[in-house]
Amino acid sequence: MTHFEPVAVPGQSPPADSVHPRDSSQQSPTSVSRLNETIRGFIEKWGFVWVEGEITSWNLRGGNVFGRLKDLGSDSLISFRLWSKTLQRTPGDLKVGDHVVACVKADYFVKQGDFSFTVSAMRHIGLGDQLERLERLRAQLRAEGLFDPSRKKRLPFLPHTIGLITGENSDAEKDVHRNAELRWPQVRFVTKYAAVQGERCVPETIAALKALDAAPDVDVIIIARGGGDPQTLLGFSDERLVRAVAAASTPVVSAIGHENDRPLLDDVADLRASTPTDAAKRVVPDVAEQRALVAQLRARLATRLTHRLQHDIAQLEQLRSRPALRAPESMLESRSHQLWLQVARGRDVVDRRLETQSRRAAELRATLRALSPASTLARGYAIAHLTDGVIVRDASQAPSGASVVVTVGRGSFAAHSDGEIAEGGTDASVAER
Repeated sequence: MTHFEPVAVPGQSPPADSVHPRDSSQQSPTSVSRLNETIRGFIEKWGFVWVEGEITSWNLRGGNVFGRLKDLGSDSLISFRLWSKTLQRTPGDLKVGDHVVACVKADYFVKQGDFSFTVSAMRHIGLGDQLERLERLRAQLRAEGLFDPSRKKRLPFLPHTIGLITGENSDAEKDVHRNAELRWPQVRFVTKYAAVQGERCVPETIAALKALDAAPDVDVIIIARGGGDPQTLLGFSDERLVRAVAAASTPVVSAIGHENDRPLLDDVADLRASTPTDAAKRVVPDVAEQRALVAQLRARLATRLTHRLQHDIAQLEQLRSRPALRAPESMLESRSHQLWLQVARGRDVVDRRLETQSRRAAELRATLRALSPASTLARGYAIAHLTDGVIVRDASQAPSGASVVVTVGRGSFAAHSDGEIAEGGTDASVAER
């Protein structure tokens, strides 16, 4: 498309829109829109630029970030916009105070005359490869189960001795001591100092951890540091330290950095505290709260006991008001007549039974006497039996000269047989014993 510039008419001022900003004058000023278009055309020629600085403002609105970058050597600032799609590709731990490098493209909004930069990439300075390795290590340790909640140990309710690993004369040490002693004045600390950054950080922290873990009186261990940028916190993501914490038998509390810091130590520790102050508050109970809780429990117990006693007393009074307990002798009186009748009836039954059985016994006795050999003998009969006990029923059983025992009604005597005698005869030789 061919563009035609307006033709200036002699003696007349050209239209404002037709005046290029560099050709403008007091008599022939350019328009605001033409000036903004010129500025935008000039800025668009810059393309993408890599810039280094410190984040001084980070505001998240509607999924987009609006912030500022400050030059490290001066007070110069630029404003930037980081759209949501780009934000998803940037590190999730970016925050105010971070030293970053960003790929930006200048934008000039003609309508508002607003100048800003759109970020297409942003990362920590010098941490690109380290952060990538850190994330791979995080995924590996998670796959091994070192971050599983099931393996984390419970902290004691009231530790007698707290092991503290921190930098010497650090604010973190003071914060932990001050807040713990405010909550429980009798708390006792065993402190091991270690470098909290640099090359000595990992070996000294591991040595302090092993020493405190071996101490029998240490109930919980706090590893504390007062925050810092990701570069200074890399020691607390070292694999050697993370595995040492996982292998410790004493519960370990991680109190590294602030809320936005997330070293690997936070994931493997039995408890993660956002700050050293938070660690002291979560490890040691508040004596005032515990006293209030004890008083509350005592009051609740007294109320329950009072209600229980009142209930039991009311139940007892209700039982005592019943006729059976108000006059217990009435139960005996009402039953005494029935008891007397039952006893009399039983006595009659027993008497009749005894009388019947007495008559029956007399009858049996009479029958027994009638059938008894003694009664027959008493009437004058006798029984003769040989010396071997055989009863003589036939005279032939006692031949002449045989010894015979004769039993009569009263006693017995011996006799000698003279043999058979004639029927009706009386010859016999008898010798009484």
